[in-house]
Amino acid sequence: MAGVEPVSTDDAQHIRESIEGYGATLIELPDDAWRTSVAQWYGSHWDILVDLWTAEEGCSDLVLQGRVCESNGDISFRIHLVYVP
Repeated sequence: MAGVEPVSTDDAQHIRESIEGYGATLIELPDDAWRTSVAQWYGSHWDILVDLWTAEEGCSDLVLQGRVCESNGDISFRIHLVYVP
């Protein structure tokens, strides 16, 4: 996907294990997801926590942690973790 940085094999495995261990099915984010998700500006990038939603419970305890950067007019997104805080 354009603008999304690749995730390392180790990080992808950790994310997969976190989701499987949670035991629910992730679904596409509804508009309501942005009401509880947060972003913090750090002068050169945004760090974000996005509440993830599941088919079984709606808004779940899982969050996606990532970073959004802009360089020369291009936006890039990097996923760090998916976990329960």
